[in-house]
Amino acid sequence: MSASVVIVGAKRTAIGSMLGQFTGVPTTTLGATAIKAALEQSGVPADDISEVIMGCVLPANLGQAPARQASLAAGLPKATGCTTINKVCGSGMKAIMLGNDIIKAGSA
Repeated sequence: MSASVVIVGAKRTAIGSMLGQFTGVPTTTLGATAIKAALEQSGVPADDISEVIMGCVLPANLGQAPARQASLAAGLPKATGCTTINKVCGSGMKAIMLGNDIIKAGSA
C-alpha cells in the first residue's frame, strides 16, 4: 500500500465579483499571494517545492503560463515545474487530483 498524501498548507485569495474590487490586481499577483501564504503556513521551504499546479478559469490576457508567473512572483525557484489547469469550476479539484497522482507516482 502506498503512503498517504496530505495537505500541509492551503490558502486562497478572497472571492470577488467580475469587474469588482480585484479588477486592478493582476491574477498572477493574487496567485503569488496564495502561494506565499501556503508556504508560510506549511513551513516548507520554497526550494523544496517541485511543482506548482494552479487552476485558472479565465486565462485570457494573462500572458503565457499563469501558474509559472505566480510561482516566480512568489519567490519559488526557476526550476520549479508549473502547470495551469482550466477545467472551469472543476479547476481547483483537478489541480488537487493531479497533485495527488504526481506525488503517488514519485514524480514530486
